[in-house]
Parts: sequence; structure tokens; C-alpha cells
Amino acid sequence: MREEIRVDFNTGSGGSSGGSSGGPGGPPPRVSGGPSGGEFSLGDPVQSFVAAVRSVVTGPVGFFSSIRREGDLVNPLIFAIICYEVAAILGGLLGLVGLGLGQTQGFGSFLISIILAPIFAAIGLFIGAGILHLLVMLIVGSRNSGFVGTFRVSAYSSVTSLVSWIPFVGWVASLYGIYLAIVGIREVHGTTTGKAALVVLIPAVVVFVLIVILIFAVGALFYFGTGQ
Repeated sequence: MREEIRVDFNTGSGGSSGGSSGGPGGPPPRVSGGPSGGEFSLGDPVQSFVAAVRSVVTGPVGFFSSIRREGDLVNPLIFAIICYEVAAILGGLLGLVGLGLGQTQGFGSFLISIILAPIFAAIGLFIGAGILHLLVMLIVGSRNSGFVGTFRVSAYSSVTSLVSWIPFVGWVASLYGIYLAIVGIREVHGTTTGKAALVVLIPAVVVFVLIVILIFAVGALFYFGTGQ
């Protein structure tokens, strides 16, 4: 098989002089090329999207162990945006049914949400992947597969947003999304389950604590405000 020489911007073992030698403790070498492991591809958007969703949900270990660690970010980014956009559309329609389809204000909010969803999805994905990769560098160490690998894990783990709009099911899916992220970090960066869990759970716990503090703060302001 002919190997291509291409420049990437991985942060980790890819930057060493040994390249992707797959030395002791390092991630296995990956050959550059087209989308692998059932990844999403703009060249065949419909079938590759369905195949990627099925692979991530039903076989995350095999999927994340076979995806590329380098290359462009466009395909995984578009995959994640599609997932969030579908959730925004279906969730918005569910909200319109609850409010009544004749509500003009509700329909306007629905249109704004489906327009802004891709923008916020892209921004959130890059920020989230950046935070995760910072923890990867701190916990896993320098012999990781780079930011591109972490970004791919974040993008494909967002598959759970497809059902996030369904009451209760969305909450269960969010827990499964954490599991997918842990498996992805472990397989992509060639680390242990414990270290991968730390990488994923630390920001999740921080967000949860901040939400609890915010709820208590709002409740306290409301309680003392009405008490006076």
C-alpha cells in the first residue's frame, strides 16, 4: 500500500523525530489516507453518516481504534454539526407541538435555534476538544496521538445528541456519550481506561458542580428577594 507524506499539527508523539514509530507506551502508528473505520465522509454523506452512527453506537471500541489520528477536521466537524442540527430541528418541532403550531413567537425562536445550532456546535466542539486535549497532555502524557485524535473523539461522541431532545432518553444518552468519550480517548491515545476516565470526567464534574452552584445561587436570590 502506498503511503502518503503529509503535514499534520498533532500535539504529542507525532511531533517527535521518530514519527509514528509506535514505540513502547505510544499509540499505534496510523497511515494517512481516506476516512477509515467507518468515518463520515462528505464524498458520500448519507451512507457514511448512517454507517458512522451505527459504528459509534454499536461498536465504539472497534470504531475508535481504527479511526485516523491525523488529517483534516472537516469531516468529523460536519458529522457533529449534523447531529446537533438534527437535535435542534426535532427538539424545536417538539416544542412547537407543545406550544401550539399557531404560536408565531415560538416559530420564530425555532428558526433562530436551527440557524444558530451549527455555529454554537462548532464553537463548543473546538472548545470542548481543546479542554479535553489539555487534560490528555497532562494525564496521558506527551506520547499521545495529538489534538486531531481528541477532536475526532469529541465529534463522534456527539452522536448521542441525535436523541437528546427526547425526554429521559436524552439524559440516558448523555451518560452513554460520556462512556463513548472515555472509550474514544482510551483507544485513540493508547492509554488506560482509568486515565481516559479522568480526562473525560474531570470537566464533566466541574460543569456539574458549577450548575449546582448556579441553581443554589438563583434559588437563594429568589428566596431572599421574595422574603423581603
